[in-house]
Amino acid sequence: MATPHIKAEIGDFGKTVLMPGDPLRSKYVAETYLENPVLVNNVRGVQGYTGTYKGVKVSVMASGMGMPSMSIYSHELFNFFGVDNIMRIGSAGAVSPRLKMRDIVFAQAASTTSNIQDNFGIHGHFAPIADFTMLRNAVEIAEDLKLSFMVGGIVSDDCFYDDDPDYNKPFIKMGALALEMETAALYMQAARAGKRALTLCTISDSLVTGESLDSRDREIGLNDMMIVALETAVKMESIPLEHFAEVKKETL
Repeated sequence: MATPHIKAEIGDFGKTVLMPGDPLRSKYVAETYLENPVLVNNVRGVQGYTGTYKGVKVSVMASGMGMPSMSIYSHELFNFFGVDNIMRIGSAGAVSPRLKMRDIVFAQAASTTSNIQDNFGIHGHFAPIADFTMLRNAVEIAEDLKLSFMVGGIVSDDCFYDDDPDYNKPFIKMGALALEMETAALYMQAARAGKRALTLCTISDSLVTGESLDSRDREIGLNDMMIVALETAVKMESIPLEHFAEVKKETL
């Protein structure tokens, strides 16, 4: 079948899809880590590949930048292509002085400046959170690999260039670790579909020190995070998805 944004068939994607924002990063992950990767989607240049990792069928496909783009691709993967787990593997800007360049952040929760929750008819404020099983497994893998990481809340921002240079200070006061632009939407889509999601971000910039990775490092220099995500995908393969049977799921 095909959707407006994904031209693929049922079964073309693995149970778990890794989602970087950048299509070039998707290509890099597929060619570097997957065995026999096959291009299964290239609508609008948003490259999606499926191969195997340690014998497990895994896919990687770009999400594009921002919450509207993430919402489209994660919604279609969850609801039309049989995907149970999506892991965002992206970059983020640190707002905590405890984070160093290339540290990994596991997004336990995602605050947001977006009104994207209005699309779900929510009267109030929804709290987008990661799937605990995925989070626990990913953290255990990072510990085993002796990587430098933190677990906590991040902020998914709707605006990269803001006229107010201090707009993020209230979030920092509340303990936010880093800023990015997709996770809140991913977690909401997963919750609505009764599926699982987790974001792993590598620190590519620091609003504290002013440090920044160049575009080439952002594309291929995030290998520790990618290994954690792939190893997590292997673990999740044997864990059945628990649907929220009491909630009637209807396509939005």
